[in-house]
Amino acid sequence: MTDLQTILVVDDDPSIVELLRDFLENEQFEVMTAGDVEQAWEAFRRQAVQAIVLDIMMPGASGFELCRRIRAESNVPILFLSARSDDVDKIRGLTLGGDDYIVKTASPGEIVARVKAVLRRTSPDRPKEDKVLSYGRIRLNLSTREVAVGEQQVSLTPKEYDLLRLFVEHPRHVFSYEQLLDKFWDGVGDKHTIRVHLGRLRDKIESDPNRPQYLVNVWGVGYRFGGS
Repeated sequence: MTDLQTILVVDDDPSIVELLRDFLENEQFEVMTAGDVEQAWEAFRRQAVQAIVLDIMMPGASGFELCRRIRAESNVPILFLSARSDDVDKIRGLTLGGDDYIVKTASPGEIVARVKAVLRRTSPDRPKEDKVLSYGRIRLNLSTREVAVGEQQVSLTPKEYDLLRLFVEHPRHVFSYEQLLDKFWDGVGDKHTIRVHLGRLRDKIESDPNRPQYLVNVWGVGYRFGGS
């Protein structure tokens, strides 16, 4: 069991927890569970996990609050699970640092597929690449997934890192919203998803996020990496 990737499932509905546990264990994951934020926080501090499937509405503190706590010290992938499909919760979750937002009407198989997609992009078992990508003042260490802007180290979530790497590897190439959704969200999502993630990324790498030097919007199409 120690060689298995561990997923923390947080939901106050025991039937959902058990269903996801069954599906994840069938895919050879180790599963930890929690029924509220405090249990989840204790589990997270007790054992390393590779991803978290996190319900939003729970008794006491919400999943948003747990996400804030975790993001203060970790970039572990977080996939929000919610009964609500409205854009307000979705944008809030992604803005807080969530890597994905899944509506509970999704099948357990789809949820597991989304977990596996996130892990494929963030797995530390990838072959190490002893090189650094750089563009302008931005540097990405491909073996450690560390990012620096000038002399300042920048902490990115796994999704933010993967987005930035794509842009740095293809300077001045225009990526459409549809291309970005297909590559990083398996085609599930909308323009809000892209805008929220790239807005967070701009806040971290741009000197003035309102006048971006690197992540430039191509109106009506998508984004390109400008750089200079």
